[in-house]
Amino acid sequence: MVGRDGHDTVDGVDGQDRGEAGPFGQPLFRDAQARALARVGVVDVGSNSVRLVVFDGAARSPAYFYNEKIMCGLGAGMRETGRLNPEGRARALRALRRFAALAEGMEATPLTVAATAAVRDAADGPEFCAEVARETGLELRVIDGREEARLSAQGVLLGWPGAYGLVSDIGGSSMELAEIADGRVGKRLSSELGPLKLADLPGGRKGRQAHVRKVVERLAKELGPQHNRLFLVGGSWRAIARIDMHRRGYPLHVLHEYRMDRKSVAETVRFIETSDPETLRAACGISSSRMALVPVAADVLHRLVKTFRPRDIALSSYGIREGLLYERMPQRLRDRDPLIEACLFSEAKDARIPGSGRRLYDFVAPLFRNVPDARRRLVKAACLLHDVSWRAHPDYRAETCFDNATRGNLGGLKHSERVYLGLALMHRYRNKRAGSPFEHLFGLLPEADRAEAEVLGKAMRFGAMLWISDDDDRPVEMRWFPKKKVLELRLSEAAVPLYGEVAEARFRALCAALGAEGCVRRRGARR
Repeated sequence: MVGRDGHDTVDGVDGQDRGEAGPFGQPLFRDAQARALARVGVVDVGSNSVRLVVFDGAARSPAYFYNEKIMCGLGAGMRETGRLNPEGRARALRALRRFAALAEGMEATPLTVAATAAVRDAADGPEFCAEVARETGLELRVIDGREEARLSAQGVLLGWPGAYGLVSDIGGSSMELAEIADGRVGKRLSSELGPLKLADLPGGRKGRQAHVRKVVERLAKELGPQHNRLFLVGGSWRAIARIDMHRRGYPLHVLHEYRMDRKSVAETVRFIETSDPETLRAACGISSSRMALVPVAADVLHRLVKTFRPRDIALSSYGIREGLLYERMPQRLRDRDPLIEACLFSEAKDARIPGSGRRLYDFVAPLFRNVPDARRRLVKAACLLHDVSWRAHPDYRAETCFDNATRGNLGGLKHSERVYLGLALMHRYRNKRAGSPFEHLFGLLPEADRAEAEVLGKAMRFGAMLWISDDDDRPVEMRWFPKKKVLELRLSEAAVPLYGEVAEARFRALCAALGAEGCVRRRGARR
């Protein structure tokens, strides 16, 4: 394994902050402020559902230690009564009583509990808050529409630190819009375009569509042009995305960072209109209560997209709950890359030799000198994760790595980047990818990127064999001459014994993937 490079600056962290983590930056999950966020419980009391999420792990990219949702329908019928749905209120109280007990057992107290449109708009909302406090000891933080928009937008920033565009968060009784740019939340608006409220409008679907059009045009006038990315947050948007995946036959069923365009949305809205709801619900794994709201939400999304005309549309699984976590982060933690932080945490927890990923990155870096920063970031992530699946059975390590990369809790990754990372890690453990059970996913990545991921994987597969003490500065290094198509391996005297038959075979495999001639030299030897 090679020594340190220590030259580049990564993820907004300068040399003074790199410490022992080399070019990856000092991992902040070791910091006292970050450790205080190690297990955080958040409850979202919405108009349609009540959900408990307990976050754990690396504070900047936390894992979902626990996640439970109860569909209560607190806001059902509020347009007529002005009060919370009695059955939903009773169910929500039972759910909150359970969540308080769970959090106590998980040591995730005190819980942060936020209530949104239904509770803030209902005449008996204050009475419900008092009942919850009396029965469970939980204090509900009732937030207004602008605050709800801000927290949802912060949830998006948790997953995409540099995101810019418009965030749309749809709940049961409201829909919020918020601008994001340069890591900050800008203009925020709230509307009553929640499907529970719209479902009861007079005039049937035509009356509803006319009302939605009027409200969205007002929102557009207040916000001004918003032609960048549209981020979708909320259960109804996720259900529509599942249906879009089903209609397209899309192979990777990960909602976070799933992309649609305006044409796709229009086609999916028509697909919903012409499909049998029960058949569609069963095929897409959507609950009956959620499916009942989908046609109404589809009308809202269709008008939203038609009016704002975003350049593309991205699903965010992160919303108000993640926004509440983001609220508690110090700014220097917010500024970190969630992918790299998650990988650093995973390496520290699961790798045989924590820190080996940094040294492996130094070794493979000459092959990726001219790639964009976004690609170099994936190279770093792969090196950090290269050894975290060693406990898996050798016959299944390649598949385990691919599955973890494509479906795991890794923030800030497009679907194509998940496949790139998965392929690189697959080739870390396997020379060929033909015959993999994940072949149907490879098409999400262009062929040139597949070839590059193979080079990265084979470079890691070779470099992982060269374990040696850090006492020798750069005991092994590669030099890549792309114009000449020559890959030179330079070995110190101490490293020569490591270059055995298997290592030589893996070096030849790397050269073949590059289409290069291999050259092995002892350091100090004459050319």
